[in-house]
Amino acid sequence: MEFAHVSVLPRECMEGLKIKPDGIYVDGTTGGGGHSLLIAQQLSDEGRLICFDRDLEALAAAKTRLKDHLHKITFVQSNFEYMKEKLEELEIPGIDGVLFDLGVSSYQLDNPERGFSYMHDAPLDMRMDQTQPYSAWDVVNGESFEDLRRIISLYGEERFAGKIASAIVKRREQKPIETTLELVDIIKGAMPAAAKKEKQHPAKRTFQALRIQTNMELRAVETAVADSLDCLNPGGRCAVISFHSLEDRIVKHIFVDAAKGCTCPKSFPICICGNKPKVKIITKNALVADDTEQTENPRARSAKLRVAEKL
Repeated sequence: MEFAHVSVLPRECMEGLKIKPDGIYVDGTTGGGGHSLLIAQQLSDEGRLICFDRDLEALAAAKTRLKDHLHKITFVQSNFEYMKEKLEELEIPGIDGVLFDLGVSSYQLDNPERGFSYMHDAPLDMRMDQTQPYSAWDVVNGESFEDLRRIISLYGEERFAGKIASAIVKRREQKPIETTLELVDIIKGAMPAAAKKEKQHPAKRTFQALRIQTNMELRAVETAVADSLDCLNPGGRCAVISFHSLEDRIVKHIFVDAAKGCTCPKSFPICICGNKPKVKIITKNALVADDTEQTENPRARSAKLRVAEKL
């Protein structure tokens, strides 16, 4: 398959980053290189772009897409969770902007072999970095009932998490659960008839939860976004696109806390902590795709963009 991915909120992201031609920028989630190309096109030969992705297939595709700008780009095969230390290794003391697109690429979702999709039969995988040993197979076949229930409930916001976890544990007692469609059948069998008639596919929330757990996504988001604020030069901007409420809540809280500064109790007459605001929030409310973009790219419907600027 071709590594195709339609970048969401492209204009809003570029406006939010406020790119300087000679600046240093990071795309923390390069994917197929859509946002990276938009950034690179605005950089002069003195500018620099650092492209992170843990998926080697994504980086290979991005190098092809960005072939006219390779002289100003450095590619790093790494989880964005380690962005801060990787920038230190590259001897980059500060950056002028960073973009995180937290969505899974169309290629990863649509490539049956990767095991992300509940529409195609494939081995249970869901690893964004296919060199890591822990896969969705390990989650489904190795986690306890209570951990499975928690994962599906918390990360998938699935109201039938207990029933689904119980059905998974019961089935795997007979033999390991190996494929995506085998798991889909288990999920459907655990859900009430009325729930299976809803517009959303019955397995969507559970598969989201397994993907998040397999790739430790929320931990990585929290670390990367917080660290990126430390990496920014004054006036530099952090732009984050999230696709579900858990991610958006993390990003919002990090920005709000960084903009607040003082952590003293409200009852204190004066500040004694000495903490100063680190950022100002550019997007009072998260930006969303307009009707035209949502029609042309349905995956943009749940996208939310938040931007903060380093003081």
